[in-house]
Amino acid sequence: MKIVFFGTTDFAVVSLKAILDSKHEVVCVVSNVDTLGGRGRKEIIQSAVSIFAVNNGLRLLKPNTLKGPKFLAKLKSFEADIFVVVAFRMLPEIIWSMPPKGTINVHGSLLPAYRGAAPINWAIIKGEKTTGVSVFQLDHEIDTGKILWQEKLDIDKNDNFGTVYDKLKHLGGKALIMTLDKISSNNYLPIPQDNNLVSHAPKLTRENTQIEFSKNAKDVVNQCRGLDPYPGAWFIWDKKLIKLWKAELCEDKLKTFHWKSDYKTFLHIGCKDNSISIVELQPEGKKRMSIKEYLNGMGNKLKKQNEQDGDNIIC
Repeated sequence: MKIVFFGTTDFAVVSLKAILDSKHEVVCVVSNVDTLGGRGRKEIIQSAVSIFAVNNGLRLLKPNTLKGPKFLAKLKSFEADIFVVVAFRMLPEIIWSMPPKGTINVHGSLLPAYRGAAPINWAIIKGEKTTGVSVFQLDHEIDTGKILWQEKLDIDKNDNFGTVYDKLKHLGGKALIMTLDKISSNNYLPIPQDNNLVSHAPKLTRENTQIEFSKNAKDVVNQCRGLDPYPGAWFIWDKKLIKLWKAELCEDKLKTFHWKSDYKTFLHIGCKDNSISIVELQPEGKKRMSIKEYLNGMGNKLKKQNEQDGDNIIC
């Protein structure tokens, strides 16, 4: 089949490469417009999909608007059988309804679970043991279309957002090709999503990434896992922001918000039901570091603070 591919990130690049390695044909790639970044915002930043398309000699469009008449006319001129969307912004109906076989999307969850912008993060934050990818037909509402194919993935207790993301982007490429092959041979059955099983994965914000030590310790550990290596779970201590990248459950029974340390090797914080042991963190303005590295520089200050106020409260 002739395909127009819409994508932006490295998650999408894997699916695009999978199509190139298949029997299907990519007639055009659509990605975001270049931005300015780097020092002084003078460096041109291209999306991962744009770079891949150029390096592989693919026709590439980067429209300022998706509803422009010239862009729409160009899309129609390719006479594609189907459009494929992976890690791209929401398409208007005038685009997703254009090809005869419709438009399909690869999503990083087992829909209808975790509809939204950050499905991988939220699956880990919520402590799921299983996730996966879904290939579905685009519809009027985001992530609501009929399911065409799904692949499951077990989440290991040591997985974080980064490791699950890497696994799912390859699983997504595999699921996409399986779907395209079935559509090509007209051997597929779209399945409506069960609205009774819907959960959501909203965009990550400063507010919903802040750690609340009033929650159960396991929830705090999962929040750190789900936001590592980006954007990071955080809390304020001594009027400074600290990103908590990795924590483990520990048996130290501490009151909520209270901390305990030997000032050399460990730092424990009490949560609602149990305590956590900090493994990796990043103080404001500093690099990511182990708890031993942190205490090597801050241990004496923490000890003096403890001797002065004797309260040991995170705030």
